[in-house]
Amino acid sequence: MPFFGGEKLHAIYSRAQSGGYAYMANNIAEENVLLGLLAGYTERRSDLVVQVSPGAAKYAGGGDKLTGLRILSYLIRTLADNYPIGVFLNLDHFTVNEMDIIRTAIDEHLVSSIMIDASKESFEENVRISHQVVEMAHGNNVLIEAELGKIKGVEDEVASADAYYTDPDEAAEFIKRTGADLLAISVGTQHGVSKGKDVVLRTDIAKKIRDHLAEKGLPIPLVLHGSSGLLPEQVREIIRYGICKLNKDTRYQYEYARTAHDFYTAYTAAIVPPPGVPDKRTGLFSGSDWTPDKKIFDPRVVGREVQARIKEVAIELIDQAGSAGHTITGG
Repeated sequence: MPFFGGEKLHAIYSRAQSGGYAYMANNIAEENVLLGLLAGYTERRSDLVVQVSPGAAKYAGGGDKLTGLRILSYLIRTLADNYPIGVFLNLDHFTVNEMDIIRTAIDEHLVSSIMIDASKESFEENVRISHQVVEMAHGNNVLIEAELGKIKGVEDEVASADAYYTDPDEAAEFIKRTGADLLAISVGTQHGVSKGKDVVLRTDIAKKIRDHLAEKGLPIPLVLHGSSGLLPEQVREIIRYGICKLNKDTRYQYEYARTAHDFYTAYTAAIVPPPGVPDKRTGLFSGSDWTPDKKIFDPRVVGREVQARIKEVAIELIDQAGSAGHTITGG
């Protein structure tokens, strides 16, 4: 299926919201995670939301965020043609510092949606910045997600030592004044490595926000950031209260590192010379009887291992969110 824009993305979020399920939004910085996600989501027949953060864009672009975004967007949009599911791209935690990149992403149709993060600002400044991005995106088939409330932890350049819960009354005023299409709320989760058993998840606040927005005629989809540490039962619980998008980044980062670690540990003897053999990499140890095994050290080998593990994790998370069998293709 082709890559889709904001109109179709709004449709799948609306269906999820009314159907009592959600979509995981999955961060990537390079191809192995993306290929694993595409394989997992295809097997479960679920539409796929991919995310790129400013840090990921900077990494992919060799230090230049816009170049990296163009590279990753092209990669995602091109690969999407080969899979029978809907594929979408969200910019994750872009701030006022990336306003020029946001404008280019809209003008060049690089993305399906953009998360503008002005949550560290005052309420009025958050409203002003978020509304500015909404106006920029108007008529360009790009959804805008904004955030109200601080989530503890670090996400790229955005950091908060504390967390506070989103106020339902402020949420309604915020959406009315900004016109944002989605709202990321703070209910106790945190960015980075956290454990669900240690997270005080205030699902009651999510319910109050959902109900209050509906009462005001603003039944927009709600988003939960910092969800990588949640337990499966917590994920299922929060979805019942209007959350239709949950962000996942840290879990995939750990699975990537752990898979590579386990693989190279298991095959150390095929890569690292044994005791007594000088560690002379120039000429690939041509002066020794020992030779490293190209069938092991070729980066594509561990890359396929990473892809396979990411696929397994993606399927696990799809089943938690309940999006299996829900695609814009009608599958």
